[in-house]
Amino acid sequence: MLGFLGPNGAGKTTTMRMIAGFVAPSSGTVSVCGHSLTTDTVAAQACMGYLPEGAPGYDEMTVAGFLRFTADIRGLAGERRRSRMNDVTERLHLAPVLRQRLLTLSKGFRRRVGLAQAIIHDPKVLILDEPTDGLDPNQKQEVRQLIREMAADKIIVISTHILEEVEALCNRVMIIAHGRLLADDTPDGLIARSRYHNAVSLSLTDDSANKVKTDLAALQQVASVELDEATGRITAFPSSEQPLLPEISRLASHLNWSLKELHLESGRMEEVFRKITTGNNA
Repeated sequence: MLGFLGPNGAGKTTTMRMIAGFVAPSSGTVSVCGHSLTTDTVAAQACMGYLPEGAPGYDEMTVAGFLRFTADIRGLAGERRRSRMNDVTERLHLAPVLRQRLLTLSKGFRRRVGLAQAIIHDPKVLILDEPTDGLDPNQKQEVRQLIREMAADKIIVISTHILEEVEALCNRVMIIAHGRLLADDTPDGLIARSRYHNAVSLSLTDDSANKVKTDLAALQQVASVELDEATGRITAFPSSEQPLLPEISRLASHLNWSLKELHLESGRMEEVFRKITTGNNA
């Protein structure tokens, strides 16, 4: 499950269109399941399901008609066709809108219909451009769960701006900017690049924040300490890979700090994404 990330204009949608065969690359090659998209286009595309940006469809068709049309194009017939139609209708909860024209659908339902046509032939590879765009929180959770289930036997590429979605779904992340690949790592590997990785944050019930900040700065294991004046939260950043939390816990107990909260930071994907895409990555 690959999360494909980048700022607006980075080239994510263009890359996905090239993989799906809708845009011809000016150079380089694309191979899908061993099939060249240049010399064996139909075989390569037969292995794929593609949900484009905006989930385009034929507005004059009903949802049922559009799915039947897609099933026909994908070569589904007989019991297999009926089974796949029923499966996508049930999985994506499309029964209430089957007789509605696509033109009349809400953005959320249109997105679900787009995902249904992408998976109707049970492809080996799924290319999903913003699959949860326009869905409410409940619908997002349902689609994420569906994607998790499908990931057991499929290659799935997801483009998204929702970084929590990447952390929840993906086991590999690529970040591009200005048409160039800047990072290729696991979510944990990227989070480990964050300056907040293994940092310790705390807040107090009294007004001793400045004294506690000074106490923390005196620790050998602490590289720097920051105090957020607006929230009163103090963050201590480690000077090495050695765990910082046990030492701070001992110090807090010894000096009897009035702690309201104390926790270990895992790292912040948003900060890493910003550093990488703005050129501030070490």
